[in-house]
Amino acid sequence: MASSLHHLRVRVLLLLVALCLVLVSGASAWPSWPWRGASAGGRHDYRDALSKCILFFEGQRSGRLPASQRAAWRGDSGESDGRAAGADLEGGYYDAGDNVKFGFPMAFTTTMLAWSVLEFGDDMPREERRHAEDAVRWGTDYLLKTLAHPGVIFMQVGDPWKDHKCWERPEDMDTARTVYNVSAGRPGSEVAGETAAALAAASMVFRDGGDREYAELLLANAKKAFEFADTYRGAYSDDPDLRAGGCPFYCDFDGYQDELLWGAAWLRRASGEDAFQEYIQINGKTLGAEDNSNEFGWDNKHAGLNVLVSKEFIDGEALTMQSYKESADTFVCTLIPESSSPHIEYTPGGMIYKPGGSNMQHVTSISFLLLTYAKYLDKTSHTVNCGDISVGPDTLRLQAKKQVDYLLGDNPMKMSYMVGYGDRYPQRIHHRGSSLPSIKSHPERMGCKDGTPYYDSSSSNPNPLVGAVVGGPGEDDVYEDDRADFRKSEPTTYINAPLVGVLAYFVGNPDPGHVKH
Repeated sequence: MASSLHHLRVRVLLLLVALCLVLVSGASAWPSWPWRGASAGGRHDYRDALSKCILFFEGQRSGRLPASQRAAWRGDSGESDGRAAGADLEGGYYDAGDNVKFGFPMAFTTTMLAWSVLEFGDDMPREERRHAEDAVRWGTDYLLKTLAHPGVIFMQVGDPWKDHKCWERPEDMDTARTVYNVSAGRPGSEVAGETAAALAAASMVFRDGGDREYAELLLANAKKAFEFADTYRGAYSDDPDLRAGGCPFYCDFDGYQDELLWGAAWLRRASGEDAFQEYIQINGKTLGAEDNSNEFGWDNKHAGLNVLVSKEFIDGEALTMQSYKESADTFVCTLIPESSSPHIEYTPGGMIYKPGGSNMQHVTSISFLLLTYAKYLDKTSHTVNCGDISVGPDTLRLQAKKQVDYLLGDNPMKMSYMVGYGDRYPQRIHHRGSSLPSIKSHPERMGCKDGTPYYDSSSSNPNPLVGAVVGGPGEDDVYEDDRADFRKSEPTTYINAPLVGVLAYFVGNPDPGHVKH
């Protein structure tokens, strides 16, 4: 009997080993499947990740820092920004690892922070929601300043070419703080339209939070920015002087038309006014609303626009918006490997991948749209039809979860791409302030080239920018942790902003198979 049991155990063990070998060999047969390569280990601490994700924005602050500043290694910077142009442009955020304030991505960052709070704020612990609202306000306070002078909208502070020749702390900046603005003669509808979207979205955050006076101020200025964008139509990158400052860093590659629709959509949601819905209906076709795109980020708003506008159709409040629901469905189907649609590319480890660098911006923004669309679909019987298959909200949530889990460490490198989260994360991020001695520990001024030895060093950054999500690995899932490789190692505000909402959702719903309705 004992001998028979022994042989049975051996046979079972051999079968298990064979099954494992089949699964391992089969993994390479499905390189584009987005759920492969993820660890089946313990759950992630989404609350810790959310806290760190929001804290990151304090490390990106420009201007005089408040007493509540938690990223204590930072100091005041850019206090005289705008003065040469007769304006007060103190505040706002540095976009990435440099010391320039680019208005276009900053406005998008603010929109996504606000949208994160609007959709998933109820899943945030109370303290984290307060910090998230502080991050929104730091952006909107600055954006209001960019609209404070009649006839112009200030879109940028800092000469990026001179800034990028230096490796110095923001507290020591001695490069030209050149001010760029758009006007009737030099239009910038994408900047103005995104500013309108940011202020409109944020107005709802503060209205819900009880600060109605500030909310009304934001909404009034959102309408002002939108009117400017629509009246003086054009792209800032078509103007030689503005192009010299904004390109190639944040050139308007996809045109300004999507920002006009995006701004109108947010004003419709924030104000409830029919005029903005009519604007979308009348102008949608001429402004490219039918241009399906599986991209969403600081430059291209189409996928986000379709998800946002489709809400009213799904809720049964605007049946004329059916085409936006159909376009949102088309976007979702490109993410489902089983569908017959052309697919977004995935790395062998399962990460959404788009060529061009700073890839995590696609991971976080697309994951946000998946969760938001799933939320909208949840309230009705609507599903997504992808050829022969029908996709429901739970599938979208699982897609998003696999992406965020990859980011947090379930990947071939077994590495978190958020600084400070997990046991292994990037140590040498491409970020001036993080890589140089803090002004608190090294108060002596460091000039333009004084930081070069630190840039060239293989040592870890002395000031961890906690919560920063780097651009991430390439199409082969490899990450070298090289400060000089900015496409992979540089964090940006617009990577983190949508991730705030994604992480908040998973704080409240860590298992997408058992969703709280």
